[in-house]
Amino acid sequence: MSTVLTHRDGSVLTVTLNRPESLNALDAETLYALADAWHEAADPEIRAVVVTGSGRGFCAGADLRSPRDSSRPGSSGLRHTYHPHVLAMAALEKPVIAAVNGPAAGAGLSLAAAADVRIAAETAKFVPAFTAVGLVPDAGGAYFLPRLLGYARAYEWLATGRPVGAEEALGWGLVSEVVPNDELLPRATRLAHQMAGMPGVAVGLTKRLLDYGLTRGLAELLDEEARAQAIALADPARQRARAEMVSRLSATKEDR
Repeated sequence: MSTVLTHRDGSVLTVTLNRPESLNALDAETLYALADAWHEAADPEIRAVVVTGSGRGFCAGADLRSPRDSSRPGSSGLRHTYHPHVLAMAALEKPVIAAVNGPAAGAGLSLAAAADVRIAAETAKFVPAFTAVGLVPDAGGAYFLPRLLGYARAYEWLATGRPVGAEEALGWGLVSEVVPNDELLPRATRLAHQMAGMPGVAVGLTKRLLDYGLTRGLAELLDEEARAQAIALADPARQRARAEMVSRLSATKEDR
């Protein structure tokens, strides 16, 4: 069976890491399969993506038991393993929701942080395991976590590596919801369908606009906002949605 499973439900794609015996740790086979999943997610017919893990874990990070590729030491290894996946997720013009069903450790934590929204099961645990093995954060963790948590909290957490449970993660703003384990995937899927069902291209453009604003000044953001709004206004689905809203408002006014 594949180490990564994909399932389409209308315009929502669910991507499931599928190595439950290793808490979905990332080995070479899984990374290759995950690349195919991002390619499938880029299909314009897909309008939202859910990422989760099978079994008891979301993703335990690098599989320390798998053979190491000695031909790609250090930075070269990261550029060929984790970096393409982080960039692929960021490049998707659609929401990516991480349904964190268990431990998310090391690169698995970074993978969850790279999603646009995180929902946690009650048994979820977030573990920045990098410094415990003498490593710096990888897979984009040093980019995403300060943006989610602020510098001081992100640095202290990454430097100490202590596990954080679902409720504490909720208090930090790392996740937006905590739900019972058996409700996690249905809740994430409902949210994905809600986002996917929004008219036009505004949801994807909003993702891009927020990302742009994190690294630009106000004037640059306003210019980009104007460009994005012009694209949104021209989309036929937006025009139909506006006409329907005007019709509903007119009907409500006549009922008064």
